Amino acid sequence: MSARDDIASTIETNDVVLFMKGTPQFPQCGFSGQVVQILDYLGVPYKGVNVLASDEMRQGIKEFSNWPTIPQLYVKGEFIGGCDIVREMFQAGELQTHLKGAGVETKQTA
Repeated sequence: MSARDDIASTIETNDVVLFMKGTPQFPQCGFSGQVVQILDYLGVPYKGVNVLASDEMRQGIKEFSNWPTIPQLYVKGEFIGGCDIVREMFQAGELQTHLKGAGVETKQTA
């Protein structure tokens, strides 16, 4: 399976996916760590994908989304953005609204 197929399959089979450097338990960069903190604070169940485990995955996700940086957050198959966008959406309450609208339960909606 190509990295692109693997990425597409992961996004398709998980409601919320975070392509990140490191793991949710041990982020390997500050930006990935910030998004993990936001998702954990909201109580969002998500799949973390460590792009450092594979050069093909690391480059593949950038090409898949046409977005040059990592982390990258997907909700119900839709690319949301990277750390800055996710943080701004969270601070404005837009991320919580988007998750709820997509049918993703958080601590606030459970």
